[in-house]
Amino acid sequence: MSVTEYIRKSQIWRSIFRHPAPYDRRNRAVVVLTNFFLHLHPVSAKKGGIALSYTWCMGGITFFLFLVEALTGVLLMFYYRPTLEWAFTDIRALRDVNTLGIMREIHRWGAHAMVITVWLHMYRVFLTGSYKPPREFNWVIGVLLLVLTLLLSFTGYLLPWDQLAIWAITVGSNMARATPFLGHEGPGFQLLNVGGFDLITNASDARFLLLGARTVGEETLNRFYILHCVAIPIVVSGLIAIHFWRVRKDGGISQPL
Repeated sequence: MSVTEYIRKSQIWRSIFRHPAPYDRRNRAVVVLTNFFLHLHPVSAKKGGIALSYTWCMGGITFFLFLVEALTGVLLMFYYRPTLEWAFTDIRALRDVNTLGIMREIHRWGAHAMVITVWLHMYRVFLTGSYKPPREFNWVIGVLLLVLTLLLSFTGYLLPWDQLAIWAITVGSNMARATPFLGHEGPGFQLLNVGGFDLITNASDARFLLLGARTVGEETLNRFYILHCVAIPIVVSGLIAIHFWRVRKDGGISQPL
């Protein structure tokens, strides 16, 4: 008996992998259905539905870039302090001093690429009609992931804490003042009034909720850091799992029209 066969027949191996290697169609189906990492994928798929010319592989590339962003982001958290005193200094140190400074460039360019690929993925899904029944629920999940990807990019833009970041977030957040009903300069905010007291003011509207203050400052930096590094990634991870699961339950990747 070879060493490989001895390992495969050992109790430890069989307790982890309950079925032998997928040499035939039936065993391949059993392996996929009983494996934690493989059960999200269909047992079989039509060649036309996974052709590169049809899918563009944009969904897979977007997921890969998300993993790259998560890995490089965790490494960057060891070197970055979200305070007015140290934020800009730490970013410059990542560029000029720290050995892992290249992680910041990979993270930055990966973020740009992820925004592009998620848009292309949505464009491909729209062109091929993959949003139609029974996949309309997964289309909504995809739209939510698109919005969250843009929010990840928006919240991460402030973290370098340079002039470009501060004024870009100032301009972007000013748009929230015109949010219908929730912005103190938007239409309908006057309707949210109790006993002559306005519920929506510049200290309680959507812009204040976003910034944590009336102007971009340390409260905003801390809020964006938590959103960018913890809150939004957790929500995105959950939605990605649901997205993959729905692709599996809806019969795999939709076929060409």
